[in-house]
Amino acid sequence: MKRVTGIGGIFFKAKDAPALQAWYKQHLGIDVQVWGGAAFDWADADGKPVAGTTAWCIHPQDSDHFAPGSASFMVNYRVEDLHALVKALKDEGCHVLDQTDESEYGKFAWVIDPEGNKVELWQAPQGQ
Repeated sequence: MKRVTGIGGIFFKAKDAPALQAWYKQHLGIDVQVWGGAAFDWADADGKPVAGTTAWCIHPQDSDHFAPGSASFMVNYRVEDLHALVKALKDEGCHVLDQTDESEYGKFAWVIDPEGNKVELWQAPQGQ
């Protein structure tokens, strides 16, 4: 079974999220949206779009989105078979959170690494 196949997103906290979002938009040209982040669509070597997106988002410092993790960041990893990976991680004794989420955005689960970081696992919807 393949486990992680790529990076689905990078999320981090900021003391002043709106100001930092504005800085990234002005100085690095990231198209920060109202939800606080941007979606980078994937392309092949010729610049032609291919299925896939990487999300990037700045959260307020007091966000509980990364709880119960203790870090100010969270990485979202793409996986091929979320349910099989969650089962394998549990069988291996990893701290897998009981919560899962399935929506039009795909399937999500979370595991806490040995350093206390919350790691998001994401199986993209079919064709993405």
